[in-house]
Amino acid sequence: MYEQDVLTVAVANFKPDAGKKENNLQRMKGIATAASKQGADLILFPEMCLMGYDYFIHEDIAMEDKRKAAESVDGPSCQAMAAISKQYGTYIVYGAAEYDKDRDCLFNSAFATGPEGIIGAYRKIHPFDMENTWCEKGDSPFMIDTPWGPIGLGICYDSYQFPELIRYYVHKGARLYLNPTAELLEVNKPGCQKSFRQYYSTLDYAVICNSIFLASANLVGYDMETYFAGGSCILGPKTTPFFENDVYCYGGDRDNGQQTISYATIDLSLADRSLWKTNPAAGEMDFRPDIYKKLLEDM
Repeated sequence: MYEQDVLTVAVANFKPDAGKKENNLQRMKGIATAASKQGADLILFPEMCLMGYDYFIHEDIAMEDKRKAAESVDGPSCQAMAAISKQYGTYIVYGAAEYDKDRDCLFNSAFATGPEGIIGAYRKIHPFDMENTWCEKGDSPFMIDTPWGPIGLGICYDSYQFPELIRYYVHKGARLYLNPTAELLEVNKPGCQKSFRQYYSTLDYAVICNSIFLASANLVGYDMETYFAGGSCILGPKTTPFFENDVYCYGGDRDNGQQTISYATIDLSLADRSLWKTNPAAGEMDFRPDIYKKLLEDM
């Protein structure tokens, strides 16, 4: 079914230089090149890393300036990353504000490049909180076709509160899900001191209930007005002699708040996606999409 099972993934704890696209792109190119030389097949950068996250939610920055800072999928940053992808045969995914020329609007997107060049962009389906003041909602899932099978893509809030997207990708055959994110150390609202640890519990759940691998890349350090937590990691199913469902951190460190690149070589054959296989006792798979469709129609 799949051409290959084993690949090396790199995730970057990336601190953006707020509002300075060229500086960020230069560092991203350096990281992507270095990771490719280290043998990474896929390199994941965080959400909105090209300009920084806070630039686009900052109320004092005019929308016209935000439009000028955004890029289309064939823009200079994608061209630069595509050149690295072609040279080293790697897949690169990174977060940026996307400008849609036809609709004259912005999206919180993740651009993807591969060995053949520019692949396309995923537009965040569930913008979080103040993101809704500058970007439109995306409306389409996005999968990257690779030798390791389809790889699904969501952004931050998509992954934490909306399990439907990951379930869709797994149903379509994905064994790896990518989560470029911008997760704060603490939500800067009165009385709220919990954010980062909840982020991990939702990723753990996604791995456990879907029996898949998940790579997450987070911003790190101070942006314009918020502090991001880092903790980029590569998670996957833990194999045990007793068949318990559990999560193993194959690469990265949940407590790592430094700028760094983490690697893991993972075997996707361990992603057994058990809910989507025929249960011998039932004679059919446990996952029942027809029932779920009826429930959704009733909502």
